[in-house]
Amino acid sequence: MENLKLAIIYYSSTGTNYTLAREAETAAKDLGVENIRFKRVEETVPEEVIKENEDWHNHYQETKEIETATVEDLDWADAIIFSYPTRYGDAPSQFKSLVDSTGGLWQNGKLVNKVVTGMTSAANPHGGQEGTLLSLYKTMMHWGAIIAAPGYSDPVIFETGGNPYGFSIVGGSDLDGKQKQAIAAQVKRALEITEKINN
Repeated sequence: MENLKLAIIYYSSTGTNYTLAREAETAAKDLGVENIRFKRVEETVPEEVIKENEDWHNHYQETKEIETATVEDLDWADAIIFSYPTRYGDAPSQFKSLVDSTGGLWQNGKLVNKVVTGMTSAANPHGGQEGTLLSLYKTMMHWGAIIAAPGYSDPVIFETGGNPYGFSIVGGSDLDGKQKQAIAAQVKRALEITEKINN
């Protein structure tokens, strides 16, 4: 897997999806992937609004030096892992801004057969986690991407909530060992599918 090109692209307001993305990066490195771009989605909310939420402002300050994702990262990658929180069962506007800028790539078939998988979080277990991932995959169908949802490909997925669409968690929660295993299983599945497509 060392020759695969992996983009890990996340949006996180208070840090949960940053943590998920970092865990995915660790899992990919453990599998021998060397070409990884770890990028954040650009924040579009004015800083004066962010300051109204202490956790949001602190996380923004701690991570604002991480490079922001562009469509070039999507073009470059063989596989893409997205992680972002739910907004009413859908993606946040920040992520949608990135997706809405992919028209040129899409029209030229540059997103066809990209392997994509997603992770998410919500304020509670039924706050739109599954809907958010299904919404992501609907967009990926338009791209012609290959969706690498984890399904029930590993027993640990049953032990961590049983979400077959992708790893999800209640925002603000710390990852336990089983949850880290579930993320690793999802990353492994996505990369194994990528490897088969690229060979």
